[in-house]
Amino acid sequence: MATDATFPEGDAQAELNLDQNKKFGVDPVSSEIASDKVKANIEKRESAKAKRDAAQTLKKTIIISAVIVAVAGAAFAIGKKMKEK
Repeated sequence: MATDATFPEGDAQAELNLDQNKKFGVDPVSSEIASDKVKANIEKRESAKAKRDAAQTLKKTIIISAVIVAVAGAAFAIGKKMKEK
């Protein structure tokens, strides 16, 4: 079997009129690599978002608990002052 080692012939009209060329070739290997990178990036963002959400929930819980303790302490102090008078 003889292999033809010549360079493939180009399409001058398609090269000169890029706006009319609607046919795009897709390299399946590159496309697969790119889609894998996109999926990995999305998974990384989702896991980071889940970690942030957990941290935000913990922060909210601590802040709300602190506010409740402060309000209870203020109510206790005000009640004590009222009893003294």
